[in-house]
Amino acid sequence: MMKGFWVLIVSAVFSVVVSTGASAEDAGIPLAITVIDATTEAPIKSAVVRHPDEQNRHQVNTATGTTEMSVLYMDDGTEVIFTKGMQLSFEISAPGYLNQKVTYIMRKRKNRITVRLSKMEMDMDMEDEDDPVIQFGRDRPLDGQEIPAK
Repeated sequence: MMKGFWVLIVSAVFSVVVSTGASAEDAGIPLAITVIDATTEAPIKSAVVRHPDEQNRHQVNTATGTTEMSVLYMDDGTEVIFTKGMQLSFEISAPGYLNQKVTYIMRKRKNRITVRLSKMEMDMDMEDEDDPVIQFGRDRPLDGQEIPAK
């Protein structure tokens, strides 16, 4: 009786190991993308990574600035599983930074990309300029006189 019990447990464990191994291979080769600031080398906590044909945006980990993936879920319901030699394109963006496009060819292992985003240069010292007046042909002053063109 005890021998049959152990055979049953060993076969159950073996089937679990075999089934999890198969699903791990089906998941694809993992890819890690880390997004950092180009000047400070600090992780950008608000960055997102997106494939041009995928609707989902992959947010980075707020502590490390890294996102990991091994499959893309396309809008039409298909899955793109990462394999060796596959060329992938990504758009990386973060508030206050210039967007960047990256292309990467997958290897068998150690697929890591570090993307450095540059901050947007905004000139906040602009003097207050008069807003331009845009006239339309149907606009007429209330007194009926024409406004002289500048």
